[in-house]
Formats: sequence, C-alpha cells, structure tokens
Amino acid sequence: MSRKEKSIVIEPTTGSKIFNIEELVRYKDLLYYMVLRDVTVLYKQTILGFTWAVITPLFQIIIFSVVFGYLAGIKPDVAGMPYPVFSSLAVIPWTYFSNSVSASGSSLINTSSIFTKVYFPRIIIPLTPIFSKFVDFLISIIILIGIMVYFKYLPGTNVVFVLIPLLIIIITASGMGFWLSALAVQYRDFKFAMTFMIPLLMYIAPVTFPATLVLEKFGSTLYHAYALYPMVGAVEGFRTAFAVGKEMPWDIITISFLSSLIIFFTGIWYFRKMEKYFADVA
Repeated sequence: MSRKEKSIVIEPTTGSKIFNIEELVRYKDLLYYMVLRDVTVLYKQTILGFTWAVITPLFQIIIFSVVFGYLAGIKPDVAGMPYPVFSSLAVIPWTYFSNSVSASGSSLINTSSIFTKVYFPRIIIPLTPIFSKFVDFLISIIILIGIMVYFKYLPGTNVVFVLIPLLIIIITASGMGFWLSALAVQYRDFKFAMTFMIPLLMYIAPVTFPATLVLEKFGSTLYHAYALYPMVGAVEGFRTAFAVGKEMPWDIITISFLSSLIIFFTGIWYFRKMEKYFADVA
C-alpha cells in the first residue's frame, strides 16, 4: 500500500505588496534567534565583552570634545550645555546608525552560505543588524547618563519626544541597509565603498556642530534642504530632546522623517526586485 507524500511548493510573491508583514510575522522566531546570535557571538570571545559598546563611543566623545570643543572652539547652541554632553547626544545615536548600516549593508555577503541553501524571507537578513546594534545603543546610554551626572546637567521637558528622532534613525538605517545589501551582493565594490562612505556621512551630519550653524550661514532654504539628509533631523532632534530651554526643530524633523520614509520604501522595493537573483550571484 503506497503512502501519499506531501510536497511544498515555494512560489514568488505576486501582486503589488512590497513588504509582506504576514510572512515576517511567521518567521519572527528566526529573526529573534538571528538577532540573539549577532549579539552573543560578537562579544563572546572578547575579554571586555559588552564593555566595548561603551568604550568605542566614549573615545569618540573624548576626541570630539578635545578637537572640536576645545581646539576648534565650536559652541553648543544650547545655553548651559557643556560640549561633552552636546557631543555625546550626537555620537551615541550616530554610532548606532553607522554600525547598523555597515553591518546591514554587508549582511547578505556574510550570510550567503545560509540563504542559498534554505528558504526564509531574505529581508530578515539586513533587518537583523538593525535590532542587534540597538542593544549596543541601549548599553551606550550609560555613557550619556554618566556624562550628564558628571556635569550636573538635567534634561528638559522635551525628553518625551526622544523616540521620534530615534524612529527616524531606525527607518533610515533599515532603508539604507536594504539598498546597500542588495547592491553589495551584486556589485562587490559597494562593500569597499561603505568603508569611506559612512565616515563621510558623519561629517555631513550635525554631529560635531549644531545644525543651526547651517541656518545662520546659509539661510532657511539651504537649512531645510540640508534636512533632506535624514540624519540631520534625527541627530538634531535627539540632541534637542535633552536640551533645556530650546524648542524642538519640528521643521527639519518633519523633512527628515519624510525623507527617511522614501529611503525605506524605495529600499524595500529595490531589495524585493533583486532578491530573486541573490542566490545566483552570491
């Protein structure tokens, strides 16, 4: 007596849906374990472990405070805010963004031995570093608290809005991760280009200087055009959320948020368009 065997046929998604939420929910456990693997493996064989998540941004804050705050004489645009506090409020979110984009951009290349052998939503791969690096971000908040305590600086009431610029960072990093990972797996030049592109993006962003400096020197038109770079509204918004006596820059935050959404959805679109070729070129 013969036994009937079941077969599963995997077919590409049809229709106009570029982001399959239902499929992502079904594979949420896989995403969780991939994030957990990233977090644990990264520091598993190191002596200092998770302390590296604090040391790296701390050294950047010290260098920026000495070079830009002391030698260059750049002043925060918030009365009473010491430059180390001003610097840490930009370096910490920027470090999260740069680490996420860098890891997400090279994620497909680093995991090609996995996705070429078994099926799962490929979009999980560039999303994994966005969540795993967020753990580092939460750990590095210890630096911010320590610096604020040292300088006896208490944040203002705007701190309730801190999640908005943080959301811009997550959306932008995800969108850029989709773009760069899809491009890097086909054109390996992008893997090398990221090594100088990401540091360049830092100096364009208002990390070492206030965004209002652009407004003072070039006027409101270029100031708002500058905000098309999502990290402008993200960094300035994150910093202002902890400022005392300063209004949230809702104009540039709104522009940066809309720009981040464009990067995010076009990144998904390009990723989904090219993912059918990943196994062939990886």
